[in-house]
Amino acid sequence: MRRDVKPVASRLKPIVQSPTVRLGALVNEMKRRGEDVISFSVGEPDFSTPQHIVDAAKKALDEGWTKYVSSMGIPGLREAIAEKMKRENGVPCDKDGIIVAPTKHALYIALTGLVDPGDEVLFPDPGWVSYAPMVHLAGGRPVPVRATEETKYEPAPEAVAEAITPNTKAIVINSPSNPAGSVYSKETIKGLCDLVTDRDLFLISDEIYEKILYEGAHYSPASFDGMFDRTVTVHGFSKTYAMTGWRLGWLCAEKSLVKQLVKVQEHTITCAPAFVQIAGVAALKGPPSAVAAMVDEFRARREIMAGEFRTIPGFHVFRPAGAFYFFPRYDFELPSDEFAERLLTEARVAVTPGSAFGAAGENHLRFSYACSREDIRKGMARVRAFVEKLRRKEGQ
Repeated sequence: MRRDVKPVASRLKPIVQSPTVRLGALVNEMKRRGEDVISFSVGEPDFSTPQHIVDAAKKALDEGWTKYVSSMGIPGLREAIAEKMKRENGVPCDKDGIIVAPTKHALYIALTGLVDPGDEVLFPDPGWVSYAPMVHLAGGRPVPVRATEETKYEPAPEAVAEAITPNTKAIVINSPSNPAGSVYSKETIKGLCDLVTDRDLFLISDEIYEKILYEGAHYSPASFDGMFDRTVTVHGFSKTYAMTGWRLGWLCAEKSLVKQLVKVQEHTITCAPAFVQIAGVAALKGPPSAVAAMVDEFRARREIMAGEFRTIPGFHVFRPAGAFYFFPRYDFELPSDEFAERLLTEARVAVTPGSAFGAAGENHLRFSYACSREDIRKGMARVRAFVEKLRRKEGQ
């Protein structure tokens, strides 16, 4: 570093580059070079955005939806979101309790708006890679709470209670979850809601995978008695409607809180693109058949990958009830980042190391089945061959 350049802000120092973004870029570069890589690392549906949504965006562009709009979002979309939240999630919100923003930015809005320097924020470990960095960026202290295979990767209320201190400000939860695909039980959600109420905390509920559900039921904490005023629900279009590149989602909360949180939006991105918001209205009001077809295909792929895992020794596989990931624990004497690197360089299969999702993710790998059935079979055959070679070297 040049001597005349001052160092970056201290809040950036504990933050590493997003492992999933970095791995995705590496895989794309390898593919551009013509290398035959099967990717189980991507966290996005491989389907095309449904045509009626694309057509709505094209029409909106033709009609001139290319200017600034309200930082809260266009009224039509906020009304459609509020109606969805009331009808499907039992959350008593109206359009004045909605901020339209990219889903990841909605999480950032919530944390920046709620967390003061030194405040602690609890979140599951293993958990999504950006929770801890966002807490750091907000000036807070991230506190991981171990979610074990024994608890189906749900953060047990008892473990969360033990982690709460006088400095705790909020708890972040994610169901269905990334990386394990766990779907929190009603009892777990109720236990966490009771903690939030008893300890006078906020709950941030990341529900981005709500519709990708195979077993169990989805429960929105904001629908529980006394929880709406204490909950910020974050949701979006990326996973449900194969709209990852559209960068569209929302934040739902009590309207007086939203009035304060929207200040973050006003002084950062101002607003989500207007024509994209029009597409969001089309998504919410369109036929549910396209979503159902995607979920059916994900379910079929889950069964294929589960069957492949049964032929590979050394993996202990938790059956995901939602999302589109397997998060198996393995027996091999390799750190997960080294295991993932060797799979990529020696077998040309990209997976995400479990350590990217927290300390409790070590000795795990995340496999995404958001890819074709053919790629699943082809890639898992490569994994099987690599593991057999590894076991021979270890003398197993």
